[in-house]
Amino acid sequence: MRCILPIILATLSLSCAAADLPERTGVITLRDKPLTLVGPALVVGSPAPEATLRDGSLTPTTLAAASKGVRIVITVPSLDTPVCTREAQAFSQKIAGLKDISVVLVSRDLPFAQKRSCAANKIENLTLLTDFDQAALGRAWGLSIKETGLLARAVVVLDAAGIVRWQQIVPNLAQEPDYDAALKAAGELVSK
Repeated sequence: MRCILPIILATLSLSCAAADLPERTGVITLRDKPLTLVGPALVVGSPAPEATLRDGSLTPTTLAAASKGVRIVITVPSLDTPVCTREAQAFSQKIAGLKDISVVLVSRDLPFAQKRSCAANKIENLTLLTDFDQAALGRAWGLSIKETGLLARAVVVLDAAGIVRWQQIVPNLAQEPDYDAALKAAGELVSK
């Protein structure tokens, strides 16, 4: 019961906090069922809102503190699903050996679940952060799914100053993102 209590409290606080946030429909679906995103949409050319996340040891952190330079931030519903695992593996493989670009994976999975999934599936080269306790990033970036409490599948490219330069919210949660477009957008920022 002790392990479940923080999750219940976090869910209650998320429900209360989400009441004041805008809701968007028609952006994503799952099995042809429309879902609702909570929070304002990110705007390309604007600073990405900061939010408190947790690292692998549950220490509070931010994206800016966790990684520097050009960042590809991927949000996924859960690493315990096949599509999310394939996505993490693909980014892990595609950035191997790249310099000046980091990939940050954010989910609402607990850190031990993230680590277990990455170890079991040979996923490396990614900075893992969790939004499990407050869904702060999900709400700040408009990627929190009202019906499930999970994060939408999205890819956001941030420049070194934290400005959103490219984004994709994958319209169907069961589909993978456009890896090549994300890597191209990040690569163009590094070459400037």
